[in-house]
Amino acid sequence: MNPITHQSARPKDAASFLGVGVSTFWRWAKERPGFPKGRKLSHRCTVFDLSELVAWRDAQIGGK
Repeated sequence: MNPITHQSARPKDAASFLGVGVSTFWRWAKERPGFPKGRKLSHRCTVFDLSELVAWRDAQIGGK
């Protein structure tokens, strides 16, 4: 089983995980088709599922 299943990350940590800055991360979330959607926990708190980010990242590597 994947050790990061069902773990979530705030945008700053998710951006670091993908190796990009926070501004780039938010731009990708807005503009890139298929980018995992964040889940709003409150008005000022959004999290992203790490397993979805891994799958998206791996699809980008395979698509090049």
